Amino acid sequence: MRPPGFWQAGPDHPWARVLAPVGAAYGALTARRMDRVGVSAGCPVLCLGNFTLGGAGKTPAALAVAALLAELGRSPAFLSRGYGGRTAGPVRVDPDRHAAAEVGDEPLLLARRAPTVVSRHRPAGAALCRHLGADAIVMDDGLQNPSLAKDLSLAVIDAAVGLGNGLPIPAGPLRAPLARQWPHVGGLIVIGDGARGDGIARAAESRGLPVLRARLVRESEALAGRRCLAFAGIGRPDKFFATLAEAGAVIAGRRAFPDHHPYRDAELTALAGEALRLGADLVTTEKDAARLPPSFAARVRVLRVRLVLDDPETLRRLLRRALEPAP
Repeated sequence: MRPPGFWQAGPDHPWARVLAPVGAAYGALTARRMDRVGVSAGCPVLCLGNFTLGGAGKTPAALAVAALLAELGRSPAFLSRGYGGRTAGPVRVDPDRHAAAEVGDEPLLLARRAPTVVSRHRPAGAALCRHLGADAIVMDDGLQNPSLAKDLSLAVIDAAVGLGNGLPIPAGPLRAPLARQWPHVGGLIVIGDGARGDGIARAAESRGLPVLRARLVRESEALAGRRCLAFAGIGRPDKFFATLAEAGAVIAGRRAFPDHHPYRDAELTALAGEALRLGADLVTTEKDAARLPPSFAARVRVLRVRLVLDDPETLRRLLRRALEPAP
């Protein structure tokens, strides 16, 4: 889906006001669900989630956390619901065997870095992670899912977008009222710059929560000077287009699709034809590339990014504390 424009227009927008009672009921149900006590995974569970619906940078953050866990001598595994895939699991993701339609696009990216399990039932997925030898589990999303007890939950936000109009779905992007979500969070990761992100950071600090500033950094400059037809089906396609321009690419055209969009043959044929007419390379995100047929993906350039923390030592301290045995 594409997030409705009025989610960023303020709580007094007519649609927001009409949908506010429904959002209040939905948010209250989600908040009560979050308060349930989850079962133990038998090892530390670190959750990267967000307060809102849509992308905020959870997957790059999960990769960064797993890398730090490995530095600390742990053997982490990723646990994901597998949004966009049809597999209920639990199943270990194999990038050479599975497609995004089966397990989702994000698990395919995670599985290239560490063992990754897709499971709609999180405790069953955690058990498979342990069976695979993991002594720490990194959850990509799942802040609002109470089925598994978490040792540390970090909320990830895109500083440029923030929390929109601050209302619960469908009146706004929040999955539950913010005041009810704060008690479940042990820290905040703010990606990028923006006044909205600064406001949320101040709110976190007023509650005594650590705030970790981060940015997405391009891993390659190979696109500099190249003429490109950019396409993306992510939470914020405009962010990808801006990053591509910052890399020095000459953007001849841009095509935005909904988040997790399953590309159809006709759409790919149209993209290839347009690129040919424009004399441009096709360029997309790593997450989009995971949803492309291999024969088409081989013709597409990929802009890869990674999360860089301004103060990684603060995250190391949080992780060490979460990894300590319970008294």
